[in-house]
Amino acid sequence: MTPLLEVTDLATHFLTRAGAMKAVDGVSFQLAPGQVLGLVGESGSGKTVTGFSLLRLIEPPGRIVRGAIRFEGQDLAALDERAMRRVRGKRLSMVFQDPMMTLNPVLTILQQMTLALRAHGRLPLPRIKDRCVEVLTLVGIPGAAGRLDAYPHEFSGGMRQRVAIAIALLHEPSLIVADEPTTALDVSVQAQILAEMRDLVGRLGTSLIWISHDLATVSSLADRIAVMYAGRIVEQGPTSQLLRRPRHPYTRGLLDSLPSRTPPGRELPHIPGMMPSLLALPPGCAYAPRCPRADARCAAAPEPTALGAVVLRCHHPLEASAS
Repeated sequence: MTPLLEVTDLATHFLTRAGAMKAVDGVSFQLAPGQVLGLVGESGSGKTVTGFSLLRLIEPPGRIVRGAIRFEGQDLAALDERAMRRVRGKRLSMVFQDPMMTLNPVLTILQQMTLALRAHGRLPLPRIKDRCVEVLTLVGIPGAAGRLDAYPHEFSGGMRQRVAIAIALLHEPSLIVADEPTTALDVSVQAQILAEMRDLVGRLGTSLIWISHDLATVSSLADRIAVMYAGRIVEQGPTSQLLRRPRHPYTRGLLDSLPSRTPPGRELPHIPGMMPSLLALPPGCAYAPRCPRADARCAAAPEPTALGAVVLRCHHPLEASAS
């Protein structure tokens, strides 16, 4: 099957007075039509910058310094801004982390959805209203027709995020990039939106990249998981395989840190130390200073290696039988 999205050696750096901050450094992955990819890792690992790079939303001093982003046969990294605007929001959409930062507080929901629709074509107002009601109903907003003239502050946090998802769905995109869209919501609302997203991608056949620091959240949604650390994907593969038999010590550490895996009354395991500064990464494997398996070989950067369906960067992968 031809990939919907194929990212090859993507690197996005922020050029500062202190040097080049390598927020994304050699990221490669593929996404099939209708597939859900979970992009996970600690804060600062490069997940969000990867998502922003796919939509070419990086602003100075950041820039894509190398790599290809092939989407539906086009290399997005090679498009000028005018050509990119024809793709962004229509065939490729994004749901941001905080809807209060992306929804305009002084415009009604109808006005904001109208702007999104008319950015890619002229439609009469009756058709616009019909489409808005259709997608708002699709994402679970009750009485959608009566909510078009409401302002964002009149919605709860969960409903605002549903509006943001509805706007991303307006043009029936092939791919949606969701950047931690449930982080600011309470647990029950998170569960509702995750269930709705599973249902939506299944019914619409839309591909999805779900960015999160929470492996538990991603595991209930994604077909594949890519684990990022210090700007690189260190392990990627089918969700069931990564959760059952992680091969990279960092993936193992993230899984062991989940509260659901620790019996009540016992100390929660954690990964020692902190992620290194992206301005001064250690030579070789960036995870080595925190890794219990590190040795002299880790002074050289590990190359991506395929182990069955899993691809990882590690000189000392865990045994496949690890639970």
